[in-house]
Amino acid sequence: MIDGREDQAAGLRRLFRQTPPAVVAYYATGRHRVHHAILTAQRIAGQHHQVLLLDEAVGDEALAGALGLDPGPDLLQMLDGRLTLAELLQPVPGLFGRVPAAAAALALPLLDEARRACLLEAVRVLHHHAGIVLIHAGCDSAKDPSPFVQAAPQRLLVAEASASGASEAYCVIKQLASAGAGSVHMAVARAHDAADARNFFTSLQALVRHHVGVPLLWLGEVERDDLAAGLTRTLAPPLVREVGAVFLRRLAGVGTSPGM
Repeated sequence: MIDGREDQAAGLRRLFRQTPPAVVAYYATGRHRVHHAILTAQRIAGQHHQVLLLDEAVGDEALAGALGLDPGPDLLQMLDGRLTLAELLQPVPGLFGRVPAAAAALALPLLDEARRACLLEAVRVLHHHAGIVLIHAGCDSAKDPSPFVQAAPQRLLVAEASASGASEAYCVIKQLASAGAGSVHMAVARAHDAADARNFFTSLQALVRHHVGVPLLWLGEVERDDLAAGLTRTLAPPLVREVGAVFLRRLAGVGTSPGM
């Protein structure tokens, strides 16, 4: 059965082959973190990008409830042959859709070669329909990022302009740095105005520079700025395409090299 599913997925990939999308792993902090995560996806989608949400957060941090969705079957469950990608993809108004992926992200290094190939082909098919892929992760997972998060070329932190938002943001950044993140983009939510958002970012940036050492890059305000443009502003078009392809290459190497 695995061989048959692989043939079907390969055919779908040929039908829908296109430029790989940008892939961003993102976290949201503060008392309204789930709301901020959804608003960020909606804002990016509203800036003329078809957004696929790979939601690997669990419990209260998962996005399903706030989107009015059932938790849904996980991407991993397609491996038993009873679910198609169309059945796994949950429609979300304004977005390409949401796919629960917590179990798939964790299981990927443990799968045998055939099942890993099948799962990776499913990810490729989904991604080739999207303009931007947002991998939503829970804050508690930052200390041990999943293979999906580790493979993402960019990381985005959506921080609520509040005391809890700042403290959680600092913790997430510190954990991401320990896990090897080279830089982190940051967007600010629920600031009073542009000056308040900038001051919030500058204060956190100074703290991170002094105690952590990773670059914290300003992206903008969630409610007012073009976040999608900010994520690709410094990249020439050929490099944007290359960054999108990096994710799939990295995932393909998970579980195949010694020590992984």
